[in-house]
Amino acid sequence: MEKQNSFKYFLLNTRFNKAVLFLAAIAILLQFTVFKYFYPYASFISGDSYVYLETAHLNLDINNYMVGYSRLLRLFSVFTRSDTALVAFQYLLIQSSALFFLFTLFFFYNPSKIIQIALICFIVPNPLFLYLANYISSDAYFLALSLIWFTILLWIIHRPTMRLIIFQTLSIYIAFTVRNNALIYPLIAAFAFIISPFTIKRKFLGIIGSCLVIGLFIAYTGTKFQSLTGTWQYSPFSGWQMANNAMYAYRYVDNKNVKPVPEKFRKLDNMIRNYFDSTRDLKKHPEEALLASTVYMWDRRSPLQKYMNLQFINDSVSDSRKKWASMGPLYGEYGLYIIKKYPLLFFKFFLWPNANRYFAPPVEFLEAYNMGKENVAPIAQAWFGYKSHKVTTRLKDFRVTLLDFYPILTGIMNVVFLCSLICFIIINGFRNAFPFRKGLLLAISVWIINAGFTIFASSAALRFQAFPILLVSTFALLQVDYLWKSSERIERSKLKVKNQELLIASGDI
Repeated sequence: MEKQNSFKYFLLNTRFNKAVLFLAAIAILLQFTVFKYFYPYASFISGDSYVYLETAHLNLDINNYMVGYSRLLRLFSVFTRSDTALVAFQYLLIQSSALFFLFTLFFFYNPSKIIQIALICFIVPNPLFLYLANYISSDAYFLALSLIWFTILLWIIHRPTMRLIIFQTLSIYIAFTVRNNALIYPLIAAFAFIISPFTIKRKFLGIIGSCLVIGLFIAYTGTKFQSLTGTWQYSPFSGWQMANNAMYAYRYVDNKNVKPVPEKFRKLDNMIRNYFDSTRDLKKHPEEALLASTVYMWDRRSPLQKYMNLQFINDSVSDSRKKWASMGPLYGEYGLYIIKKYPLLFFKFFLWPNANRYFAPPVEFLEAYNMGKENVAPIAQAWFGYKSHKVTTRLKDFRVTLLDFYPILTGIMNVVFLCSLICFIIINGFRNAFPFRKGLLLAISVWIINAGFTIFASSAALRFQAFPILLVSTFALLQVDYLWKSSERIERSKLKVKNQELLIASGDI
């Protein structure tokens, strides 16, 4: 009996599940083969991809981005430098983690077959996975890690073991080395441990374990940046992001209403105000029409970039990494100062647009193969052994239209998730829906905490929000399934009562 209740038995000894896994494996291989026929080369994001390759090539402990993905690139290069092999690995990792997530949900919650089939059809042929995997970027890796981590949390709240505490700690640590978004994961993990059947001692151990490994990594990274720049900081990226976000509000402050800034910000502030004055013509500067973007962080014409270069104008020794990292603390302070001075404008011109982007994230860089460029940087050519710096596709151009439906789909699924959640609460689902209520609470915690982090401190885009999109879409359908089953039970109860009343009326009882 215990064997029949195991996950392994559920996967491999159930006819439906065996058939699904077999067909999924065939579909995954066929999709990847067809995709690589049309896109024989990996795709690159200008800046991001090449920084990851640089970090891997030089084996750096710190850089502009987190080093976890670069560690994967370096490890993978021990076996092969083939970009096709790397893309295949990333794609199979996403699909494997997604199927692990799905079948765990099927195992614990037993949704109706039509919902299971719908979810499998949503996951296996999902074109987003192919395009994410084809990029030399941390997006695919982080998506897979997040799915694995969340699935482990599901096991913790339903069938906790000591081994799961170790796996959760390891997965959250690796995810944190890959992307800053994982900063919220210990909070979500702590909630999972609190609602789990673990003893208080093991709950405490699980929570402390997550915080400890992340704290050690933060301390190590901060010390490395201190050695590089002379100032302890965990992530210069956060400082740049803060200043970037603040500028989207500050742009709409009229010059006559500008408040004085402290002396240490004055030169930077003057450059930013002059920049705004010189870019009022949106026909000449269309990038200025964007709201809640990241242009000010990376555009060479941005005052943030120009001010950085000005600080090192007489320095021929410092490399770009040191220059960029050195500005993090100042930009973080400046951004926070501007936000505090103009909170209403910050809400109107950054938080509100970013909230809209979160609920329907733009396709962004995924709208074109290799960002629409035919060439790759020399480091990519050398790393993957390309014969030429040109990349090609067998399609007529580099435009990608297959993902254009995603912002609309995401918006719809967010609405379905919220509406079904309201209905779930109305019918006392959190009191009666055991064990589904625990998993739903966990999904809600991810949705709320991730929304807060993304809207306030980041920038929403499809590739960044792939994990919460999959999570919300899946649990939206699971809620719909529960509501449908509940309505059927109510109808059966009504019919039973009605039949009993008829029997009583006829005198048969």
